[in-house]
Formats: sequence, C-alpha cells, structure tokens
Amino acid sequence: MNIVKVKREMERFFLEDIGERDISVQYIFNENDIGEGAFVAKVSGVLAGVSLIELGYGLLSSRVLVTYEKADGDYIQKGDVIARVRGPMRTLLSGERVILNMIQRMSGIATATKEMVEALNSDHTRICDTRKTMPGLRMFDKYAVTCGGGYNHRYGLSDGVMLKDNHIAYAGSIGEAVAQVRASVGHMVKIEVETETKDQVLEAIESNVDVIMFDNRSPEEVTEYMKIVPSHIVTEASGGIGLHNISTYHHTGVDYISLGCLTHSVTALDISFNIRGGIKG
Repeated sequence: MNIVKVKREMERFFLEDIGERDISVQYIFNENDIGEGAFVAKVSGVLAGVSLIELGYGLLSSRVLVTYEKADGDYIQKGDVIARVRGPMRTLLSGERVILNMIQRMSGIATATKEMVEALNSDHTRICDTRKTMPGLRMFDKYAVTCGGGYNHRYGLSDGVMLKDNHIAYAGSIGEAVAQVRASVGHMVKIEVETETKDQVLEAIESNVDVIMFDNRSPEEVTEYMKIVPSHIVTEASGGIGLHNISTYHHTGVDYISLGCLTHSVTALDISFNIRGGIKG
C-alpha cells in the first residue's frame, strides 16, 4: 500500500471518530498516564493490516511503542497475541476502534480469500478481486486480498478497458465496441470483454482482445469455451461463483476467477484490544 495514501486515509478515519476530542478518556486519564495493551485474536483466520497499529497510533502520538507478534499473511489462532503496545492511555484507547475496524475487515477479506484459494486448489487458476469494494477502502481491501493469496483485478476505471454488456449493447456488437476503443486508446492499455455465449467468445477472439471474461457460465461451458481461446488471450470466469461451487471450476483451465464476494459482503475477523490488567469477555 502507498504509505502516503494510507496515512491520509487513516487521518480522515480518526477525524471522523475522535472529532474535536475523546471526552471519555479526557476525564479519566491525564497526559502522563502510561499503559500497556495487546491486540488478541478471538477467532482463527488470516491476518491483514497489522502495520496499521504502529502507523495509526503514530499519527496520534510519538510515544506509543508497538511490538509485533504476528505478520500479515500469518494464520492466527484464537487467543494469539497479534501485537503489544505501550504508551499514553489516552492515545491507546482513543485510537483502538479505528485500528481494530480496519484490521478486522482486512483480516476478514484475507481469510475469505484464503478459503477460496484452498477450495479451488489449483496450481494454475488464480483468485482475484473486483471493484466491488467499500468506497474509500479499496486500497485496503485489495491489499487484504493479496494477504490471503489472491490477486488484484484493476484498481479503477482508468487501469484498463473492460467492455461489459451495456457498452456492447450501445456500440452494437463486441467487434464495433473494440474497434472504437482501439481507434483511440494507447498501446499500453489492455482490453477485456465480457462474454456470455460461444458466438460472443468467437467475436472477442476475432477482435483480438487481451482478456476474455466468461460471465455467469457453468464449469462445463467455461471448459468448452477454453478450447477455442488462443493461448495468448487471458481468460477470466466471474459471476455466480462462491465457496459453495468454486471447486467445480478446478479443471476448467481458466486463468482467473474474479469474486466480488471477497470484498462486498465480507465478515470481519473478530479481534480484541485489551489493556493490561483489564478483563474482557
């Protein structure tokens, strides 16, 4: 992740949560009250975003010391200590919620990605994400996917051309849509086309696109279409694929399977922050 962008976003998150001041800690602790705490896993899963602990607290105070016990990509078990912190009590408690929210969401995404990778169990086909991320969190969401063993699709609309059903319908055909793009786009920009039928796949091949997506196609259909796609064209399957059926795409030979569910409906991984001497749960 871009450290400058990460800091900017974390500052924005803290401003939203803390506002002018944290009145809960202001009337209990003074500026010199020092405490210790630990981030602890309450369930098992894949860790992501652990560096946000030091970076986040660092934005609030230069007096917080962070000691990491785990790293991004590690599989953590219930009860594992992820990191220990020591610093002003006001800072530790004022910053904990934003930091926890981010790490829990990112670890949930990493865990879901790892589950998909293991369920597919392929040495060839890669799991990747989509643009179905929470506004403002795409950078974090997509990084979390890589922590779980997945890969990133385009970050935004400016990264590459992706012609979907609405683009094609307005242009009149895949061939016409690709031709219009080719006439204007630079040679460094790749073109991906969404297809649903064998005829559309053939038309995409004829148009010499860079990537062909098989949209909402069964494993049998994907396998059939793969037989006619030249090896230099990257292939992607998407739509209707989840943990319940991803293993059925194991033998299709497709290069990528893109999954919106990794980020748009993620379940956060439960992680707790406990001050030393405190009792929780």
